[in-house]
Amino acid sequence: MSKPQLLIDTDPGVDDALAILMAHAHADVAGLSVAAGNVGLAHTVRNARTLIDLVGASTPIFAGCPTPLVRMPEEDAAFVHGKDGLGDVGFPEPKAQAGDEQAALALLRLTRERPGELTLVALAPLTNLALALRLDPSLPERVARLVVMGGAVTGHGNTEKVPAEFNVGFDPESAHVVFEAFPQFDLVDWEATLRHAFDETEFNHWLVAGDHRAVFFGKVFQTARAFNLKKQRRGVIAADALAMAVAIDPSIITRSENRHVAVELDGRLTRGATVVDWAGRLGKPVNARVVLDVDQQRFAAMVRKALGAEK
Repeated sequence: MSKPQLLIDTDPGVDDALAILMAHAHADVAGLSVAAGNVGLAHTVRNARTLIDLVGASTPIFAGCPTPLVRMPEEDAAFVHGKDGLGDVGFPEPKAQAGDEQAALALLRLTRERPGELTLVALAPLTNLALALRLDPSLPERVARLVVMGGAVTGHGNTEKVPAEFNVGFDPESAHVVFEAFPQFDLVDWEATLRHAFDETEFNHWLVAGDHRAVFFGKVFQTARAFNLKKQRRGVIAADALAMAVAIDPSIITRSENRHVAVELDGRLTRGATVVDWAGRLGKPVNARVVLDVDQQRFAAMVRKALGAEK
């Protein structure tokens, strides 16, 4: 069977790192377009380069927007991922280089060169995608699937603004542009990632059994792991990895709901919230398959292979 063909928009980021390892273990990756988000753009681009060195690939890297589309963010997620986004381990200067092409332009070019072939996996704030859509609204016609890691579909977010999830809350206007433009996308939200956390002891066994990728991830994950423990979050939470699993193999989904999903832009307490029309009251077309559950054993097997713990 041919490998999935992926185009990844990312802001590495510890959980992005695991997702990128998964992508290179299970799929062909046409490129990484990089946004600011978890940390600033200089760090996220450098981290993408570090990851490409780690997997020994020639995946092209494209630097994107250093800020959200409209408003400056109140904060990034360095307190979770470390100041450099990879746990402040202090990796040497990577050899892989980012290309000169701007990320939004690269997204448009690659989808024009390969219309209908690429699954677009959005792991970051959606700034690069929104800019690409503003430049060329026909982008969705050329994308085989769009998988978005973002949102909190019943308001249990992970930011200081109670209903909001980080990726959408960091750049709500861009999320609005993307959700309005794509007639159909898969949404893997924060709440789903909490339901699919891995057992701590079991995950530790994978890190011990794995190869150089597991050694790397064990190092970069320490800061985020400590933060989650402080927040009393259960298990090893792998948000972007769950979205990547859905992108690689959509048959992993065991429960989902097709609904209209929008983004709140103006609320004093709810800016950045994902609003799901669960009861169909708005009369708007369904635009999202909200992923509620996946086959946890298959998800785990995909992560183990990405860490070199399962051949």
